[in-house]
Amino acid sequence: MEPVVILNQQRFEITVKRLCYQLIENHGNFSNSVILGLQPRGVFLANRLKKVLKEVSGVEVQTGALDITFYRDDFRRKDKPLIPSVTNLDFSVEGKRVIIVDDVLYTGRTVRAGMEACLTWGRPSEIELMAFIDRRFQRNIPIQPDYIGKSVDTIDEEMVVVNWEETEGEDIVLLKRKSSEQ
Repeated sequence: MEPVVILNQQRFEITVKRLCYQLIENHGNFSNSVILGLQPRGVFLANRLKKVLKEVSGVEVQTGALDITFYRDDFRRKDKPLIPSVTNLDFSVEGKRVIIVDDVLYTGRTVRAGMEACLTWGRPSEIELMAFIDRRFQRNIPIQPDYIGKSVDTIDEEMVVVNWEETEGEDIVLLKRKSSEQ
């Protein structure tokens, strides 16, 4: 199966901007709101949101990167030791409205780990979830996003790949067939 384009570069940019306007509608000037990107790929979305929010509203949003490696329910099941990513939070989430962001929501396990990791940095007044791509009908845990860039119906043999300009050289979302070695 050839990769299918879910979002081309133009639609990708429109989707990010739409998500920013939804955040502005619900968070106003972000005086009590923060964005936490889940490592590794949710951080790209968090940074893009921060940039676009600054462009469209002039607001500087506190943004952090949250590593969830040791909060995952499967981290002890791996054959090789896991190498954690960096957590970069120079603020407390105590009493804040937290928006956790990730690129693809699939089973919900990563988000569950993200919420648990978030609580080590304080007790937020509220936690919301943003998924750039929501793979509906695939949940193992009852988690639903508050903000959705694009919903995609997939089967287990397929995977959604979000490419970012910063790492892959282009903004595009693809649907691919999983290879047998994955």
